[in-house]
Amino acid sequence: MMQIPFTKMAGAGNDFIVVDARHRRFPQLPWRQVSRVWCARVRGIRADGLLVLEPSRVADVRMRVFNPDGSEAEMCGNGARCVALYLKGMNSGMKEAEDAIQAIETKAGVLSASVRGERVTMRMMDPTSLQPDVKLNVNGRRIRAGFINTGVPHLVVPVPRLETVDVEQLGRALRSHRRFAPRGTNVNFMQADPRRANRLLVRTYERGVEAETLACGTGIVASAVMMALFRNRASGIPRASTTNGSRQWWKLNVQPRSGDWLTVSFDLAFPGQTQRVSNVLLEGAAHMVFRGTANWPRPRKGV
Repeated sequence: MMQIPFTKMAGAGNDFIVVDARHRRFPQLPWRQVSRVWCARVRGIRADGLLVLEPSRVADVRMRVFNPDGSEAEMCGNGARCVALYLKGMNSGMKEAEDAIQAIETKAGVLSASVRGERVTMRMMDPTSLQPDVKLNVNGRRIRAGFINTGVPHLVVPVPRLETVDVEQLGRALRSHRRFAPRGTNVNFMQADPRRANRLLVRTYERGVEAETLACGTGIVASAVMMALFRNRASGIPRASTTNGSRQWWKLNVQPRSGDWLTVSFDLAFPGQTQRVSNVLLEGAAHMVFRGTANWPRPRKGV
């Protein structure tokens, strides 16, 4: 039996088990199985995901993301922010640690983050597959939504009243819609604040967790970008913080179910008939919850 050190961390309502495997050898450790056992909410450590840190040739660290169902995700926005804070804590004795930029390799690309106190700003990869006019038939309803990949795929559904949405039932149906086969998609329900144009409320059904979570970093970014695209389509007139020719700069405050506020900013350009999003920043708080060790394999019942 092996004792594995871990750090429990949380960012904007998402909680993660972080295992630093850069300087330790865990031979043939089945991370998919470990994630299923440790992330379990009833008998496990309890988390939205397992983050395994490995050496990287192109960044400060390689982050692997394992969902509670054992599947491996391409990346995780709030998880990466937690890892950036973790790395800062590991380097806390260094004079330059306060303003250090952390580079994090993921299966979706390399992210960079800056940390000040417990505020972490993550520079995300440029979103792809921008589709602001998606129509789906599900459970006898016609759903209008937008689709975007912010490192992982996200469907964004605008709704008038977020509290009335059955996120579990409708989210599960949309997550597995044949349009997104075979792997499915994450699903976000988004409500604009009618009193403040730069505020959004979001609830997310996460693929791999197979339930609603308190927050999702890539989903928050997806919802903010889609709001910009929806508004431009609806009015034909850019409604951004600043506009310069065919380029807009957006800054939106987004609140997930956890109640935390995160800030998303990005550039939206219109080269020709296409739309491109770049310079995406996701900012919010992260913190360490506790440190511990766990046994693997877990002892059998009755032993």
